[in-house]
Amino acid sequence: MEKTFHLGFLMHISHYDPAWCDIKEKEEKFDLQTALCVVRAMSRQGMDLLVVDCEDGVEYKSHPELKRPYSVPMSDLRELAGFANSCNIDIVPKLNFAKSDRKRHDLWLEPNASRKNWLEDIEEYFKIADDIISELIQVCKPRQYFHIGMDEDHSRSSEQYADAIIRLRTIVSRHGLRTVIWNDSCENNKNSMAQVHAEKSIAAEKMLPKDIVHVLWQYSRVHPECVKRLTAEGFDVWAAPGHDKKHIMQWREALLENHGSGILMTNWIKCAAINKNSLIDVINLLGKSDI
Repeated sequence: MEKTFHLGFLMHISHYDPAWCDIKEKEEKFDLQTALCVVRAMSRQGMDLLVVDCEDGVEYKSHPELKRPYSVPMSDLRELAGFANSCNIDIVPKLNFAKSDRKRHDLWLEPNASRKNWLEDIEEYFKIADDIISELIQVCKPRQYFHIGMDEDHSRSSEQYADAIIRLRTIVSRHGLRTVIWNDSCENNKNSMAQVHAEKSIAAEKMLPKDIVHVLWQYSRVHPECVKRLTAEGFDVWAAPGHDKKHIMQWREALLENHGSGILMTNWIKCAAINKNSLIDVINLLGKSDI
């Protein structure tokens, strides 16, 4: 049976990294009408997956303490998901449970994520993860996948990192879905500060269940060797190629030649009205005609 080649886009209701954290106090709210326009653009291009970075951008019934000034009602996400599904675009809810004081990807969980000792109340941490994953699945009704982030994890050992992914996968699998993670191995360069993350991804691959989807990301170079290694290990592999058309097509070739199964377009900006044209421009870089 021929494997589906996915074309996806990552939309941000919220996100956490150093650049985003610096503007959290004045962050604009997610704009539903802009999001619906993005979905229409995706439909025109024949795209089939909408990954939605939720984090603290929506108001959780299960954990109201996560509400921020920019959080929007869960009904906005429900309407977005329903509209995407009506366009034959599957929603992939996304959170990020990577642990790092440098990259700060899981600080959306505060006050439930300790900066001083990440092992403190770790069982409660995973219970809260379970609550939030379950609530997002109930609202979005994804058909296939749930993205748990896990890029640039600086605090855990390789074994601790793999164990965290496995625990989160157990939660996701209980809902009949497959887990998606970022894979940092394209950054395996001794001259890069990110080599620690790359080495951790590569080490974890030997410990992880094969039904986990790995998304390679690299915006300046193409890494067919990473695709080949992961698919040979039995994983489904997607790539996030950035915004350069030539680079996107090179990643496409690397994926198709080495049995990869998807491209995930990214634009690390808020889904707000002011960014509407920039979001749609990235979507228009890739369509079914290119595959």
